[in-house]
Amino acid sequence: MDVTPSDVHVESARIQRQIEDYLGLGPGNLLFEFRQLDGQTRLDLITVNPRHQQSFLFRYEMGHDKLDALRKMQAYVQRYRDEESSYTIQWRARGDKELQTSYFRAHNVYEALDKLYYGRDLSTITVFSVVLNPSS
Repeated sequence: MDVTPSDVHVESARIQRQIEDYLGLGPGNLLFEFRQLDGQTRLDLITVNPRHQQSFLFRYEMGHDKLDALRKMQAYVQRYRDEESSYTIQWRARGDKELQTSYFRAHNVYEALDKLYYGRDLSTITVFSVVLNPSS
């Protein structure tokens, strides 16, 4: 589907809203970060937890351009629950007293931890447990 340059932004906004709606996350709780990498566009989809104000990587996708990456992310979001395992990670940020619990979908425990530590120094969070949740 060819999109004129002026329509790229409209189509991009439409797909982003669909992803937000599908995940049940409102604006401000889901960030779409794009960057050029080896001639491709990388989209990092980042969630922000409103309770403890921490951000985590939900998923990244590579595409030929912004729209291609968004369309791939949209397809992933519609099927990820069927393809990945659910993990519960208990952790605490350095300087905090309260233990936090976060949930991630990932292919394995390493991928879940990568999502937890996305964009931060490893010493800023202490992980207490990682549990593979039973599948339903």
